[in-house]
Amino acid sequence: MRNYKKNTYWMSLGAVLTIALSLVPAVSQAENKVKITADIPYVDVQHNGKTVRIERNQDTSHKLTNSFAKTSRECPPFCINPIELSPGIKTVGELELLKFLDNDVKNNKGLLVDARMPAWFEKGTIPGSVNIPFTVLSKGLESKHTIKILKLLGATEKEGQWDFSNARRLLLFCNGSWCGQSPKALRNLSKIGYPEEKLFWYRAGMQSWLQLGLTTVTP
Repeated sequence: MRNYKKNTYWMSLGAVLTIALSLVPAVSQAENKVKITADIPYVDVQHNGKTVRIERNQDTSHKLTNSFAKTSRECPPFCINPIELSPGIKTVGELELLKFLDNDVKNNKGLLVDARMPAWFEKGTIPGSVNIPFTVLSKGLESKHTIKILKLLGATEKEGQWDFSNARRLLLFCNGSWCGQSPKALRNLSKIGYPEEKLFWYRAGMQSWLQLGLTTVTP
């Protein structure tokens, strides 16, 4: 957390965890020619108190020109991740992510987590997400930051024993199938006892999200 605005971070995280994010499927088919699915042209989500419309770029000639247009990065560290991180952690795609926002985040039972470092998050993220950098969880239960996050997520601790029965379901993502930030965060969560049935992974991450022309927001 060094060189990161800690007070602002905790205030922002606390605010997100106490405000339901309302995702509403579009009633009108509007004029969208590039839809999310044949039946869903767009969805509206509350992000930081404002309504953000998640839809695809309507310019069918649009191409990526930023760093996510790259096909090759040195491995290690940027190696391709497996589809399955662990038998208990479910890997999901874009439609499942939107459903997670609608069902879990909307009802305060889940949280969409951008596990990237703040510099990446500030360039653009998925509407409805909150930034919990993977490094925050790296020291496990020895870190006061990890303990604070677990309690914000609904976990409770008594006499050294953690109870995750009321903890939120978490869906994590980072830059793409070659990115190791969300996998590290998920493994750290599992290691400290967070139930894997409450953990989900959007493996394709920001690269796929942008390649599909889906909406992003900046903090």
